[in-house]
Amino acid sequence: MVRGISRVFLALALVLGGGASARAEQPAPPRSTAVDAPPADPAPTSSAVGTPAEEPTAPAEELTAEESRASDRPLSVDVHGFVSQGFILSSGNNYLADSKRGSFEFNEAGINFTKGLGDRLRVGLQFFARDLGAVGNYVPKLDWFNLDYRLADWLGIRAGRLKAPFGLYNEINDIDSARVPVLLPQSVYPTLNRDILLAQTGGEVYGYVPIKPAGALEYRLYGGTLFLDPPIAQPPLALKSFRVPYVVGGRLMWEAPIEGLRVGGSVQALRFDTVYTLPATPPMPPPEITIGIPFVLWLASFEYAAHDLLLAAEYGRWKADLETTIGPVSKVDTVVNERYYVMAAYRLSSWFYPGVYYSHLVENVDKPMVRDNFQDDLAMTFRFDLNAHWLVKLESHYMHGTLDLSPELNDGTAKKLLQRDWGVFFVKTTAYF
Repeated sequence: MVRGISRVFLALALVLGGGASARAEQPAPPRSTAVDAPPADPAPTSSAVGTPAEEPTAPAEELTAEESRASDRPLSVDVHGFVSQGFILSSGNNYLADSKRGSFEFNEAGINFTKGLGDRLRVGLQFFARDLGAVGNYVPKLDWFNLDYRLADWLGIRAGRLKAPFGLYNEINDIDSARVPVLLPQSVYPTLNRDILLAQTGGEVYGYVPIKPAGALEYRLYGGTLFLDPPIAQPPLALKSFRVPYVVGGRLMWEAPIEGLRVGGSVQALRFDTVYTLPATPPMPPPEITIGIPFVLWLASFEYAAHDLLLAAEYGRWKADLETTIGPVSKVDTVVNERYYVMAAYRLSSWFYPGVYYSHLVENVDKPMVRDNFQDDLAMTFRFDLNAHWLVKLESHYMHGTLDLSPELNDGTAKKLLQRDWGVFFVKTTAYF
């Protein structure tokens, strides 16, 4: 029984581990083309990529009488929002939604508020809702919120539900206008696991340290937990408890003295603890099954974003240990998956920005490369900026492998029996302010 249950929960571990945190969604346009949506980091930044800088203030003696009166008013609140509608059409297999017949269940909306409370303190929050097949169903949620106090460029402190700085793009996962692709490379930024991966609740320290003439270092260290809906127990199991005792991680990025070039790495550790019960046999109490799943995730990142050109690549190996205990019997199964992508985009004009990426995901590096153990994804995107607040994206994917497919969306067909080579096409339009 331990072996059979272990296989069930190993699949759970792979699903959740397969979407472990990352920094954001797909390739962001070169930072010089930053969109109107607010940055994931509410601390003020200069025009240089990621370089913290104090907001400029005029010397007191230069303030006019009108400016002096204005300075006594409450500080303004920055409000930004977005609304997106998409369409998915796939061949061979349903992907993300009932997409073989075409699906409009691909939309999202959000609004966020940030406010400076003096020179060093800022607060912010975002409300978000989406519908993606069976996920979301327009249920609104408090997506992230934070209290940010910056003592100096080299040291700041945040608390709240904070975006996880994992990889290059996890923090723009909710900002469609800040990237070229419709879907970020799914090997690293799985959209179905967005609610798990985007943010953690706890604290963070961060800073930006110049190391002239060798560029600068940007660091972020965080720790806390995740508040998630408990898993659905399958009969005859009954859920007794579920918790995430910890999430800890960090990211270190080196900004080279070459404009637009940064290299770094991210690491994260987290754990899921679940207790189930089996039907009781009177007068004995119901037997318990304890499932512990510790994850260790790492990711190496490279990005060059300058002069309308974006080049990016990330590689990682993520490990999940499935610790199953039934009475005196214990078992540990270990899975290591491999994930990477390479991506390029170039802004040909102010309104046209094409991009391409290749993404590779292996569920278990110790198993044969059969179709349900991997997925390769070759994607091409055309982004059209119709004006300063409205864009349209067209994106096509050639898929090889079935790892990221859902049997439930495909009439219960096992992944190993689904079509190995297939395609999917997206159209998405987003308005933002």
